[in-house]
Amino acid sequence: MENTEILTPVMVLVGWTLFILIWLYAKRIPAMSKAKIKPDDSLNQDLSTALPLSARQVAANYNHLMEQPTIFYAAAIAIALMGHVDQTAIYAAWAYVILRILHSLVQCIYHKVMHRWTLFMLSSLALGVLVVNELMKLFG
Repeated sequence: MENTEILTPVMVLVGWTLFILIWLYAKRIPAMSKAKIKPDDSLNQDLSTALPLSARQVAANYNHLMEQPTIFYAAAIAIALMGHVDQTAIYAAWAYVILRILHSLVQCIYHKVMHRWTLFMLSSLALGVLVVNELMKLFG
């Protein structure tokens, strides 16, 4: 198994994050224009009440993709660099990425909190499997 194989799901999540960034601006710029909010005004105005929920949901999801996935990126890159890629790591990495993409879709499209929470917990479990699998190799 190639050690770089684990970097494919990493790049898929990076690409997804950039897609969400584009979606954020596609929602936010028209919403700010409609609400007559100028970019400088946004420094002094609470956008969480000034913009419609559909624009805020995508922005919130982009922020979420800057949080826990950083642990995933660090773990996956470390596993690749140490040459410890195995089938468990690959499955856990892909599970994490697929679940995070589903989490994004739920948050951005219809925002059912329990669905989103379930996907977050499942993705956290996949991340836990990835990390524990590696820790067992390091200290096991």
